[in-house]
Amino acid sequence: MRIRKKMPKPSAKRPPLYFIGYRGAPPASEEIITWYNHTYGGPLTIRYETDAPESWQVTHGPWSAYAVIPLPASHATDIMKQLAWEHDCLGAIAPSVTSPREAPAMVLFAARLARGLTLLTQGTAYDVTTQTYHNPSDWKGRLLSEFILDDHLTLTHDDASRPDQVWSYSLGLSKFGLDELETWHKKGLPEQTARELIMESARELLRIGSSPKVGTCLVLPTLGRTIRVVKYRTAAPAGRMLGFRELQLA
Repeated sequence: MRIRKKMPKPSAKRPPLYFIGYRGAPPASEEIITWYNHTYGGPLTIRYETDAPESWQVTHGPWSAYAVIPLPASHATDIMKQLAWEHDCLGAIAPSVTSPREAPAMVLFAARLARGLTLLTQGTAYDVTTQTYHNPSDWKGRLLSEFILDDHLTLTHDDASRPDQVWSYSLGLSKFGLDELETWHKKGLPEQTARELIMESARELLRIGSSPKVGTCLVLPTLGRTIRVVKYRTAAPAGRMLGFRELQLA
């Protein structure tokens, strides 16, 4: 996995990857540093924004992310209502801006920070892109460099969009600056086939670091199949407008 050498800058165009709900006082930066260095080796550094001690730039070597804990009430109130959980306070973790080819390292780092804040607060992390919740016991104790796509991507099957077909689509590739993937198949056919097709295609997109143009064919060596990108469109199955590339077997 290639890593940027220069420190990327934050961008308001990229939403948080995780919201962290918790009760009581947030952990001090020294607690985060101690936990992270013990768990992943460190050294972790935290830099505060001027006149905003709740806003952190968190760095470990070439990786960086941005955390705000707690979020101001003006930002947190509506989010708390949408999530409908019982936590009193809310924090957020956003990735540094980078290219899709470098994004897995930054996303992985942000996930490790989200895990740490969840454990230290005994709270709940909400993955904004995949719409999944992580309580302390839900996080897997993986190594810092252990990137497993299934941890960051979900696959949904929807049999109500068309009368005779099932819509299978990913949520999570947008974390990496890529379009999501989708495919359609007739009802009654095994959904596992669609899952394998989308997951292996997602791995190939992360490898090449870009979303292929319509008409492009991709070879999936693990499956021994070739797929074609046949369509691009936008949709909002998770409430946020996303780009989708439709796949078909070539």
